[in-house]
Amino acid sequence: MTTPANLKYTTSHEWVRLEADGSATVGITEFAQDALGDIVFVELPIVGQHYAAAGEAAVVESVKAASDIYAPLAGVVCAVNQNVLDTPEAINADAYGAWLFKIKPDDVSAFDALLDASAYEAATAQ
Repeated sequence: MTTPANLKYTTSHEWVRLEADGSATVGITEFAQDALGDIVFVELPIVGQHYAAAGEAAVVESVKAASDIYAPLAGVVCAVNQNVLDTPEAINADAYGAWLFKIKPDDVSAFDALLDASAYEAATAQ
């Protein structure tokens, strides 16, 4: 499994990429999509809604289970990926390309506190 070094990660298996405009793009990791199996449904957060860090923001359902997706940073959702609503299996095909939502963080410095690739790999190796 790949763990791109240019992303940050959470222990609940979200990946996060800080964008030039200050927003943060969020998806689930390859580890998470592999554990879930074939993804068949995605429920995305509401654009304009504020979420607390680690607050439930979305749901991904597979043939095996439903899994909550948490906001990695406190902030307001500024975009959702409509493509994954229509083709949720895109997450299985490319976990790091099929993002779920973008959030405008309350405090962008909180991004630095997330796990780097090596720390995430160590957390998932246990």
